[in-house]
Amino acid sequence: MRTLTTDVLVIGGGATGTGVLRDLALRGIRCALVEKGDLTHGTTGRYHGLLHSGGRYVVKDPQSAEECARENEILRRIMPHCIEETGGLFVVTPADDEAFADQFVAACQRTGVWVEEIPVREALQREPLLNPRIRRAFAVRDGAADSFLATHANADDARRYGAQVLTYHRVVELERTADRLIGAVCEDLRSGETVRIHASFIINATGAWAGKIAALAGLRISVVPGKGTMIAMNHRIVNTVVNRCKMPADGDIIVPIHTVAVLGTTDIPVPDPDVYDITPEEVDLILEEGEWLVPGVSRMRALRAWAGVRPLYKENDAGSDRDIPRTYKLLDHETRDGVAGMVSVVGGKWTTYRLMAEKTVDLVAARLGVTVPCRTADLPVEAPHYGAASDQHRRARARFAILTSPFYMLGHRLAEVEADDSYGDLICECELVTRLQLEAAIQSEGTANLDDLRRDTRLGMGPCQGGFCTYRAAAIWHELRNQHPPVQQAAGAPPASALLTHFLQERWKGVTPTLWGDQLRQERLDELNYLETLAVDRLPETTDTTIEASRDVVIAAIV
Repeated sequence: MRTLTTDVLVIGGGATGTGVLRDLALRGIRCALVEKGDLTHGTTGRYHGLLHSGGRYVVKDPQSAEECARENEILRRIMPHCIEETGGLFVVTPADDEAFADQFVAACQRTGVWVEEIPVREALQREPLLNPRIRRAFAVRDGAADSFLATHANADDARRYGAQVLTYHRVVELERTADRLIGAVCEDLRSGETVRIHASFIINATGAWAGKIAALAGLRISVVPGKGTMIAMNHRIVNTVVNRCKMPADGDIIVPIHTVAVLGTTDIPVPDPDVYDITPEEVDLILEEGEWLVPGVSRMRALRAWAGVRPLYKENDAGSDRDIPRTYKLLDHETRDGVAGMVSVVGGKWTTYRLMAEKTVDLVAARLGVTVPCRTADLPVEAPHYGAASDQHRRARARFAILTSPFYMLGHRLAEVEADDSYGDLICECELVTRLQLEAAIQSEGTANLDDLRRDTRLGMGPCQGGFCTYRAAAIWHELRNQHPPVQQAAGAPPASALLTHFLQERWKGVTPTLWGDQLRQERLDELNYLETLAVDRLPETTDTTIEASRDVVIAAIV
């Protein structure tokens, strides 16, 4: 058994956990983070990508609205490379109560959420596919956020200040002496090794899984996992975040993010954040509601459907999930339960992760006698580095930023490909992922499979859903992991053939709810490529047998 010692152990590798880790490291506190999967494996990597202006909550949850409005501006300042300035619109469709609009504006003014009514004509000029029958339109400070990039950037910055990050380490036990927690026992899911981590303090930042971690200490947290289902369309049908101007409900928002547009979301309670499915009724509902914003959207090409689980903290009988406040809650288990050595942070939004981290570390630092103040609101977060880029690559990035803005711009990858003349090195044409980017991601610390590469580079997230890039990526993985000297990898790492089928199956899960029209044709082509031509279901050392079922599902969908 391997043993580590640290001052603070952070459990959870999402936005809040890595935000906490960075804050701790910047204050000079020795810290380590464990995550049972890759970073962003949970809810952080499964949301629609909205940088909240606060507008969605101004009427129903004003505290959340105020927090979002303040943090929105801070995140734009400290991590502009993770933010796209799409802007946002709240529109009154023919199905919405026009009287709510005045209530919305008044609530924005009370909560400090910037809002400006614009002529409907201007809104339609900005977004030509928008419903021409909208009656009022309001501009807000919404944006699109790359949660994958932001999380890795926070983790990398924390490492630069001495923090440790242990991915694929699952907490199996919390160690307790009398009324104090003193550490955790983890299982390294790649090697099978047991790791004991001694810590003066534990921060439970596992979101929807906070109740499961607390239970290991004999504590109870009432977290309601709220499933939110989303659909990615194959192109950006809008370039502005578009919300319906009404009380938050299912299917009332479209978020442009990278090369796609995301329709969402639902809010359905589930008993377990690890066990849920996506029903045809949810997909139908989102597309039907989307028609009020963009007529004809239900007939456009849908790439995939997926769901994330909101960590909703329920203190009392709040009725439906929509009635539970979206603000965060910091639970001090010493004062709440009489058990020292651990705090849990639950609830909140991606937009408020930095604030949640600050308040959490304030409490823990005080318990440890550390008086160094928080600096995360002012100190910029550097972009993560996956290997060394070429000089032309760096110049292209600098030139593109100067010509546009410090914020993320959709065309940056094309600018890099043109600068490097790397058209022939594209591994994923849909997302413009080059061999250089992929090799750097494969060799980065903690990469365990092709799905990790997807989170790092967007491999397989375009219209073909991995149809052409998966076998290329698997071949490069095999080449690098078997070179001399080989790239360092965990003991017992699966062969490239198993990683290939695993990635195809992960892509298949999201495509299954959207098998009609062009996407069905795409999946039939992918099936012919992988099952008929490459016979991946009969590769040696392949461990994923469920891929064989895809043939029957595709044929049934065609029929």
